[in-house]
Amino acid sequence: MVKLGGRVWVLIVFLFLALLVIDPSPISTGIEIRSIDSNSPAFAEGIKPGEKILEINGVKINELIDFKTETDKLIPLSQEVEITTSEGITKYEIVSSIGFKVDSNLTIIAADSENPLENGLKLLKINNEVVEDVEGFNRIISKLITKNKFILKTNKADYAFLTTGDHGITARKAKTSNIEKGLELQGGTRVMLKPISEEPVSAEDINNIIDVMHKRMNIYGLADIKIRPAKDLDGTRFVLIEIAGATREEVKELISKQGVFEAKIGEETVFEGGKKDIPYVCRDDGSCAVIESCNTQSPEVAYCNFRFAITLSADAAKKHAEITDKLEINYSGTNAYLSKPLDLYLDGKLVDTLLISESLKGEETTQISISGSGNGATEEIAYNDAIAGMNNLQTVLITGSLPHKLEIVKMDTISPMMGKAFIKNAFLAGFLALFVVGIVVYIRYRKFKIILPMAFTSVSEVILILGFAALFKWNLDLAAIAGIIAAVGTGIDDQIIIADEVLKQRIRVLNWKEKIKRAFFIIFSAYATTVVAMLPLMFAGAGLLKQFAITTIAGVTIGVLITRPAFASIVEKLLD
Repeated sequence: MVKLGGRVWVLIVFLFLALLVIDPSPISTGIEIRSIDSNSPAFAEGIKPGEKILEINGVKINELIDFKTETDKLIPLSQEVEITTSEGITKYEIVSSIGFKVDSNLTIIAADSENPLENGLKLLKINNEVVEDVEGFNRIISKLITKNKFILKTNKADYAFLTTGDHGITARKAKTSNIEKGLELQGGTRVMLKPISEEPVSAEDINNIIDVMHKRMNIYGLADIKIRPAKDLDGTRFVLIEIAGATREEVKELISKQGVFEAKIGEETVFEGGKKDIPYVCRDDGSCAVIESCNTQSPEVAYCNFRFAITLSADAAKKHAEITDKLEINYSGTNAYLSKPLDLYLDGKLVDTLLISESLKGEETTQISISGSGNGATEEIAYNDAIAGMNNLQTVLITGSLPHKLEIVKMDTISPMMGKAFIKNAFLAGFLALFVVGIVVYIRYRKFKIILPMAFTSVSEVILILGFAALFKWNLDLAAIAGIIAAVGTGIDDQIIIADEVLKQRIRVLNWKEKIKRAFFIIFSAYATTVVAMLPLMFAGAGLLKQFAITTIAGVTIGVLITRPAFASIVEKLLD
């Protein structure tokens, strides 16, 4: 019986730890939640990504097509709505939204591009029902837009909420391991952006852009976002964005604009987002960011109001005073507000409309209270909706606009079907390469005692590299797979060197330690050369080859420190 040496036991321990980190589940079936839109009722219910979907409304869910079929049933049927405005009666079809908002004076704002109504018209009636105030408008809409019950059963809990069809949940096939797949393997869009500036773009500028874009994309509900800095060999700085599951058109529309945030009263801009005009936004502090009240309007309609404080700069406060001093005061029940609201815009798109308290008329104050509301079928749902709305609005105010305009240098879109083909071809190529190497080695040495340890060592290197990738959550893309192949290839070379040193001139009296020492002198020289060669590739092509360089360096390091010493020990034991 061959006795295992210490170096082999080290390899076995690392293999066990790698498999523990990878957590392979090849027979895993079903689908799981990949992401949840922060504005959706599902987010308010506390549903978490990673939960396995078992049933929707009592129907078992086994495949993605089942998920789509059942969620499509939740989309309400189209219906005709009659809107009476100051200009007359307009009829059109609606599904899950009426297609516009109103301000405190019931003036139509933020009308959809496909909506026949124009901004600025006075709303009078909806389906012949008189609209008296904003609360009345919301009450009519909540009855008009059909909400279906969404009962979701996962492996963690059961959830139930109402939805107009936009449930905000994206799903994927259940993960079979902890290995993070790159876009080439799971599909999505990769975009390389170049900041446009007359001055040199610094690393701090890039970090500021990345910080703003993270917050901005979260506002838009995009999931599985990876944004990182990149630099080419000339020192030009880029921003590299990878978004799984997003189409080319969606990404291009989102990032092609600078992301300018503006707060307007009428047509006049009061302040813009960011530290210049808003040095402080109260967040996660119960003394200045609260849910003020919750009320039930009817058995199926509840509202919760939120309020949080912001601090304006001296210049913004002065401008606010000049504009509000010209406004009249309107009364709504026991409350009094200025005649025009504060409209918040992102990229020219209205994201919210806030009423201005009469106490702020003409006041040059730096402390402003921002208010809004959330709604739902129950007070609990309305409360969660208000929390989500407040958090998103705070993020918009903090985020502001990007410090530089961005130019799209390169955009690649890859379908999930191509990713499956890549994985299949990679496994096939790896198996064929190992088989051919085994034949060549057998022809060279005529000893199966060399082939088997060599195959075991090569497979071990792949497992250890994948374990390393899973531990540090780096994406396994085509570049990384190429790096694995390169690392395993150098491993085969090193194993042949070891085998040659052990087997050649066996007639001569040369101890094992001397033979192994000579082999590893060559191996370490080759290792150093490989690492030095890979370092420039980390920055070549604006960092697109970074994964290849990192994977190759990690692979050859694992080989030199763990697998190749173990191979030498195994060969020594088998041939001694």
